[in-house]
Formats: sequence, structure tokens, C-alpha cells
Amino acid sequence: MDLHTTAERARRLKQLHADHQPLVLPTVWDVWSARTAADAGFPALTIGSHPLADSRGADDHEGQTFEEVLTAVRPIIAAVDIPVSVDLEAGYGQKPADLVAGLVEIGGAGLNLEDTVHSDGGRVRDTQEHAQYIADLRAAADDAGVPLWINGRTDLFLHAEDPSTVLDEAIERLRAMERAGADSVYPVGIQDDDALLTAVVEAVTVPVNSTAHPVKHDLARFRRLGVGRVTYGPLLQLALTDTTKDMLKPWAP
Repeated sequence: MDLHTTAERARRLKQLHADHQPLVLPTVWDVWSARTAADAGFPALTIGSHPLADSRGADDHEGQTFEEVLTAVRPIIAAVDIPVSVDLEAGYGQKPADLVAGLVEIGGAGLNLEDTVHSDGGRVRDTQEHAQYIADLRAAADDAGVPLWINGRTDLFLHAEDPSTVLDEAIERLRAMERAGADSVYPVGIQDDDALLTAVVEAVTVPVNSTAHPVKHDLARFRRLGVGRVTYGPLLQLALTDTTKDMLKPWAP
């Protein structure tokens, strides 16, 4: 995709975040799911690492190389004429500038970057290290002339036995990502906890991303809590898997 089109899609994604409260980005994994979501009327999409890996018979948690991810993602982005963000896990061991260069080359309008480095034993980056990686992503995107939307993710709540015990540390990390240039922040694992979601929303000035289940959760609730961005993670694919099994069971031998 040419640079002008990529930059226009990135600018469009930024405007969509301003126009919608929250902006719902269906998490897709192949051309079929992307076209289906676009045809349903959604103005932007995100590609999730977990469903993408499942669709390719690979492992999540950086079970694919960056090159393999780019190869898989390129036709998905090309299949729709709306902005597409890409979950790039913890960066696949790439330098931020190389991560941005690869994403821009295939037409990505944004990215998700988490702090659990599965390719390095599953360690969690500390607050400063993760913030610096995001700052370097922001600088690389600026240098490329593409205003990529950066969704900074933390897994601190996900890893905690009691998520409420890490609230202060998580807020510190989210604020550090915001200062580093993240356009939105993503505290994974608290989508069912109104109090924690509210605390996070009140602690930052950028949109807060929450995971949602397309059937079990309610958009009005996320809007009431002030969530600015909703994605499905692997939950849309899992919901479709359950529905497909139910449809097929009567036909099974």
C-alpha cells in the first residue's frame, strides 16, 4: 500500500476515536472476518494476535515471527478500505523502528503493544522499559510521516491473583505510556470489574481500551463507565467457534 493511503487511514483512525465513545474495533483474523465486519458497518478493525495465530495453526504469545505476521496481515488490510490496527504483541524482538517500518509498508493504521515479552521467557517489561519502547515507536512513526495509533497494553492485572492489589502500579504504568506517546491504553483483564475500569479511566486522559465479549457484554455499560475503545481479543472468534459447533452437531455422524 502506498504511503499516502496508509497515512490517510491512520489519520482516519485517529478521528474515529474522537468521534465515537467508545470506538468498537471488531477483532478479526483473516480476509473473511475482516470483510464481514466491514460489511456490518464498522468503520475500522483490529487484527488480534491470538485469533490470527489460531487461524494459521500457530501459537499465540509470539509463536510466529514478525515476517510471518506481516505476510498474514498484508492481504487482510488490502481486502478492506477502512483503517486496520494490528496487535504486534511485545514486538517479536524487533527494534521499534523496524516494527513501524514493517507495519507501515503493509498499510497498517495502528498497533497494539503489550508488556509481556513471551519471546524472552514471558518476562514483563518494567514501567520505564515499556514506556521507552512506546516512545521509540512514536518517534519512528513520526519519522515515517504516518500518525500510527499506538495502543499501549499492560498485563499487570492479568498476571495478578487479585487485580485490585496492582491498581496503583498499573496506573503508574498507564500514565507512563501516555506520557511516552500512547494514543490509548489497554489494561487487560478487568473488563468485568466496574470499579477497576472506572479507576483507570479517571487516571488517564487518553481513551481506555477494554476487552469485550460480543454477546455477554453490553456496549451501553462500557459507554457509561467512560471506556473509549472496545476490542474483542480472541472472544469473537471463540463465540463463533461455539456457535459453529452448535450448528454442526446435528449433522455429525
